[in-house]
Amino acid sequence: MKSASVFLLATLLFSCSNTNQVERIESSQSVIVYQKNSPDRVRFDNLHPSEKQYPITCQEDCYPTSSVIECQTHGENCQFVGQQTNPNLNAGFTVRWLGHAGFHITSADGTGVLFDPVSKQFDWPVNWAFRLAVGFNRKPGAWLSENALEQIDAVMYSHIHYDHFNKADINDLGNSINYYTPLGFADHFEQDGYKIKEMAWFSDTKLNELKVSFVPAHHFSNRILVPFIYEDNDASLWGGWLLEQNGKRLFFAGDTGYSKHFKDIQQRYGDIDVCLLPIASYYHPDNGRWYRYVHMTPEDALVAADDLNCKVIVPWGYGNASWKMGDHSSHSALLRLLKMHRQHTTQRPLYILNEGEEIKF
Repeated sequence: MKSASVFLLATLLFSCSNTNQVERIESSQSVIVYQKNSPDRVRFDNLHPSEKQYPITCQEDCYPTSSVIECQTHGENCQFVGQQTNPNLNAGFTVRWLGHAGFHITSADGTGVLFDPVSKQFDWPVNWAFRLAVGFNRKPGAWLSENALEQIDAVMYSHIHYDHFNKADINDLGNSINYYTPLGFADHFEQDGYKIKEMAWFSDTKLNELKVSFVPAHHFSNRILVPFIYEDNDASLWGGWLLEQNGKRLFFAGDTGYSKHFKDIQQRYGDIDVCLLPIASYYHPDNGRWYRYVHMTPEDALVAADDLNCKVIVPWGYGNASWKMGDHSSHSALLRLLKMHRQHTTQRPLYILNEGEEIKF
């Protein structure tokens, strides 16, 4: 009986030690928008959900060839080869692009952060279904070395879609680091001792010397992809991340359509030094209106950069390690960005990365 009691106590202690530590962060300044007419459970909504007006739209010849992009075929399997000038912002942020939405950020104090890391494919069985439906697997991104991964202090997720949040990578990253997520996100972690901070829009916290803020995006969330199942639609929040140190700010927008929330962010936090903005997944031959509603065209990203008063724009979403969902080709969005940037009035500095490249601003 005594040995059985000891075994039961040990089991309970082990179970408790593996329970996730979840902290909800919000304040009187936070903003949470809930869907109306959703009595079954909490569901979130966008800050500005009305019909959108887009100041600029490319009308013709939107994907011209470019002398600074070398491709195996037009817009496919490409490398950016243009000469670029570092704007020398003295911001202290080193930015390494891992592919798609994944970034490795190192701040001035040496803090290491990952945004939306997905090393290979979607989680099973969605990777299998995607291969059947689309006919190819994504090429692996420029994943970090084991030594670099050991220097990571935190992982920050923008939303639960499969191309931004991969449970297999959580298993590899482990429970010794901090995870920052939107509200309602922690339920998607296995109970294995993870330290998770769920944050509301316009909530702030600290990570070493970094001020970390979770800010709005114009998007949606779901994880279940079986048609007509409504269970998890918009049950977790979505958004972007703002890092601030020594008065310098880096912004990762997450997946988002264009809306007034960019102006809201600038008004709340001030001008942004480094803007990591999505420019892809806006095209669909049959449902392009909806795709653009929740993703930005390259020209939408340029307008968003004006709203944020960005000192430099680092685009993402295109690339050889993309899934090409809602795109003509791997680099069609970048071709369109270069064209529209030449025509845009402000012509804010762009800095183009190939997967695996980094730059210190």
